[in-house]
Amino acid sequence: MPAMQETLLPLLAAVAGYLIGSLSFAVLVSRAMGLSDPRSYGSGNPGATNVLRSGNKAAALLTLAFDALKGYLPVLAVLIWGPRFGLEEGTAAMVGLAAFLGHLWPVFFKFKGGKGVATAAGVIFALNPLLGVATLATWAIIAWFSRYSSLAAIVSAAFAPMYQLLIWEAGPTALALIIMGLLLVWRHQANIKKLLAGTESRLGQKATAPAVHPTKTRKKS
Repeated sequence: MPAMQETLLPLLAAVAGYLIGSLSFAVLVSRAMGLSDPRSYGSGNPGATNVLRSGNKAAALLTLAFDALKGYLPVLAVLIWGPRFGLEEGTAAMVGLAAFLGHLWPVFFKFKGGKGVATAAGVIFALNPLLGVATLATWAIIAWFSRYSSLAAIVSAAFAPMYQLLIWEAGPTALALIIMGLLLVWRHQANIKKLLAGTESRLGQKATAPAVHPTKTRKKS
């Protein structure tokens, strides 16, 4: 029985992490605020950066916060309450990775999700707060000077596992960071092509499509 529990509990925790990660707050927040589906304009990515292109900063900030929290809270829960059930760092890293995968391939939204930058940031802050600060600082510096959110995300995704391996240690956290980093870069393939072509949208650039849901607009007489 104990052996089964040792196997079952981490898997259940990972499934819970995935389901929480599958909540697409870019879509949910946009619906609640009467905005167009973020998958219908701009980059088509259900994430905070694309929601910002709607021109609604509050919606973008809420999306960013909730996407980060859905990566942060499941990991934090394992770190706080997991040890009494025998759940250690390995399970916390697995749950964080599962939440990240949920954002990329959300079961509630036909497995069509975002790129996972905010969710990955939440996972990193929960696993290693100092690493989170270092990674966020990297993102901010690149974003400030380039004005490209995608470039900042790609650079941060590459540096996060390097920081972990060089400053701290290898282990489950480092492995989770490497997997998330590779997936983040892969999800930014289109952005990389646009960056090379000089056609990538900059931070705060509005989308050309209307950001208000059609049902919210009045018909002209």
